[in-house]
Amino acid sequence: MRIGSSIGLAYWLNLGIASANTCPELVAFIPSASPLPESLYSTTMSLVVVCDVLDESFDVVIFINDAIKGLGCDFVSIEDALCSYERVNPKISETYDILAFPAHPCHRLIFSPTGKLNGDVDDSRNIYDAAVAGVKKAVAIGCEQPLLVLGPIASAPKDALWAEGEFPLLNAVLGALHALYQPLEIREAFPHKQTKYTELGVFGASEDLLKVASAIEEGRRVARDIGGSDPERMAAPRIVDYLQEEFQNCPDVTVSVTDIDPHVYPLMAAVDRATSSVERYRGRVVHLEYCGGEKVDTSLFLVGKGITFDTGGHDIKAGGVMAGMHRDKCGAAAVAGFLRTLSLLRPAGLRVVAHLAFVRNAIGPDAYVADEIITSRAGKRVRIGNTDAEGRMVMSDLLCLAKEEALHAVNPFLFTVATLTGHVIRAYKCYTASSISAVMDNGPARKLDMSHKLQKAGERISDMAEVSTVRMEDFEMCKGHTEYEDLLQCNNLPSSATPRGHQFPAAFMILASGLEKHGLGCEKQLPYTHIDVAGSAGLIDTLPTAAPLMMLTSMFVLPRVWSATKFCKAEILSFIVILLTGNIKTRFQTMSYGLEEARAGTLGLRRLILAPKRFRQLIKLSLTGH
Repeated sequence: MRIGSSIGLAYWLNLGIASANTCPELVAFIPSASPLPESLYSTTMSLVVVCDVLDESFDVVIFINDAIKGLGCDFVSIEDALCSYERVNPKISETYDILAFPAHPCHRLIFSPTGKLNGDVDDSRNIYDAAVAGVKKAVAIGCEQPLLVLGPIASAPKDALWAEGEFPLLNAVLGALHALYQPLEIREAFPHKQTKYTELGVFGASEDLLKVASAIEEGRRVARDIGGSDPERMAAPRIVDYLQEEFQNCPDVTVSVTDIDPHVYPLMAAVDRATSSVERYRGRVVHLEYCGGEKVDTSLFLVGKGITFDTGGHDIKAGGVMAGMHRDKCGAAAVAGFLRTLSLLRPAGLRVVAHLAFVRNAIGPDAYVADEIITSRAGKRVRIGNTDAEGRMVMSDLLCLAKEEALHAVNPFLFTVATLTGHVIRAYKCYTASSISAVMDNGPARKLDMSHKLQKAGERISDMAEVSTVRMEDFEMCKGHTEYEDLLQCNNLPSSATPRGHQFPAAFMILASGLEKHGLGCEKQLPYTHIDVAGSAGLIDTLPTAAPLMMLTSMFVLPRVWSATKFCKAEILSFIVILLTGNIKTRFQTMSYGLEEARAGTLGLRRLILAPKRFRQLIKLSLTGH
């Protein structure tokens, strides 16, 4: 049984619940009388929650699990089909197969195995990547109405954060939506190819899960549209047009655009010089701001690198390595997508300011060259060492701007997001559908353990990160060699051939922006984290991933808007009983836990719902005494 209508994902705020006369668990996207207007670029699609794996509305069932036996009563028909096929293919648990499903009207079942989930290196990507592979196979055989079914995944470790509550299913849905993305240029060139599917069914999901998944996917669509489109379709002026259209109906997000003024952004203007007289390529700075109400408790300042195409400049990318450089805007694209997700989830108490540099690093008579000395917005004299190190140039002045704004903000955190170095690809490249970024902190952020918190948040949602460290050697690398300059922008080797090639650019941006005056030991400390997504954003032969959008959402947004695990009524009643009748020790432990969790980011029971394991232990302690 199911219910649904094909509407845009932008309507997610208007979710309705099916009548109890049909199925109480059934949820669909149903527009209200006054739905939010959609963006011109949104695709029309439908996500539907289904409570019967044999629902006849779907033309293929995609089953994701770690085993084919012992699946439980909900999956008896699927288990029968899998066990029958195992006699034909004993390796079914290791391969992605299409098999006969006699019990279902569509007669098709795709089994997409995760493998065992309790090994040393297993994580949420096992589920995400299995969903990607299964949906790709469904699309390849012409299916347009897949039903996504996640099995019991019995081998998932009970203490893993990514295995809690609905997080496994969220990973599966996000993996499916990743595989179903239709590139913007295809949608524009072929009006009849707006989407790869007409309806995606999700077995056993909650209303809130669909809201979260849809909002994340809308943000990823924006990031992929910008980051994946070619250098002409997404030259800086056309990116501005796209973003203004995208956010025109988002009351919580403001958009402003400025030209690149050499007096305001001198380092960025140097990169833009070669194309500043060519209107269709001339650079732009886009400022986006989301504010979640009057009572703000956290302020995020995100600076994004949006190099629309990178020739390397006069230090030209030779030897065939220029191909794919339209993806050098994926950092700024992901930040823009994050703002789109925020506009839908609308977390209270959070303010997010984004400064995005969209510039083409080109060759020409006006292009900047090595040996130039340019004074940054922060007053640092910078000697150019390599024109192919343009990313740190376009972000340093914006980081300085963010620093100036953060000094007057509530609980500020600063970030740069960029496809910055080839070195990070060499260090952390991954070959799966998901991603691995590099995160690194300045002193105040390291004191708050920001990079490790981001890493854990990303692990819950298949947006992985490795933690790197910025050390004194990185700052030494950036020191000027003569009295002419304060800083050396870069050496004259590729980052992939330079020791610590993805760490020292973060040190340069700290120095060039004046952020070193706000480190540990300073009166006004500002936490800053650099996120290098060069290897995780998606190279030319892959679909853009929108990294680190999901990681940022998991870290800063989901704790405010989503409870991944629900209590049953008996457990909530037990909580009340403990507070009223439990012994003093138990009541104190329960209240202390509630206060501790409230300090972690939300209030009272809402936070307890996110992490109920300790709460259930307290219930047991109250009832049994041990």
